[in-house]
Amino acid sequence: MAMGGAVAGLVTSTGIEFMEFVAPSSALAQSTLTPEMALKELLEGNKRFAAGNLTSFEQDLAILRNHTSEKQQPFAAVLACADSRVPVELIFDQTIGHIFVTRNAGNITTSEIIASLEYGAAVLGTKVILVMGHGACGAVDATIQGKEVPGQISALYPHIQPAVDLAGPDLEATVKANAKIQAALLRQASPVISGLVKKEKLLVLAAFYNISSGVVSLLK
Repeated sequence: MAMGGAVAGLVTSTGIEFMEFVAPSSALAQSTLTPEMALKELLEGNKRFAAGNLTSFEQDLAILRNHTSEKQQPFAAVLACADSRVPVELIFDQTIGHIFVTRNAGNITTSEIIASLEYGAAVLGTKVILVMGHGACGAVDATIQGKEVPGQISALYPHIQPAVDLAGPDLEATVKANAKIQAALLRQASPVISGLVKKEKLLVLAAFYNISSGVVSLLK
């Protein structure tokens, strides 16, 4: 990345320049970036994260804050677990304004999550949505165990139980099944999202984050 005066830019592996601060370009999400290119950008960023070669910290945060103070221009959205070990922007080596993040325990598709991701796709123009489960997920493990828990924590269980029924007591298998089920539910429950998918303007995929290796793998 080159810095000079009020100009800063980052050219990624996809050949897309993320920021042009002297005369800001149109939103990355509104550019010629395809869903496939957006996905590639996420996965390339994860490779950098897993290898310990982060580049997003090299950017001038003051300029970034100024550039994004009145509008956001994310190219991707992620539905992730609320787990503190799953820092989405870090995992994909992205900086301010690049990823539209929604989170809850168990990365489950609720009405509120659907509404948020519809906004990201239809209004902000995100090109890919990843529903990302992770290793050692406490919400999934609690559902498998069926433990008695305080407060409203057990309200998560009905959302995750279909994955338990499908994959059984193996935690990692159930986490992966849950991510795939939630991604499918997102596609099915939202005419807005399914319409964009049909028009090939959006990808909705499930993924698994290995908290030990730092690697994100797509799930089929």
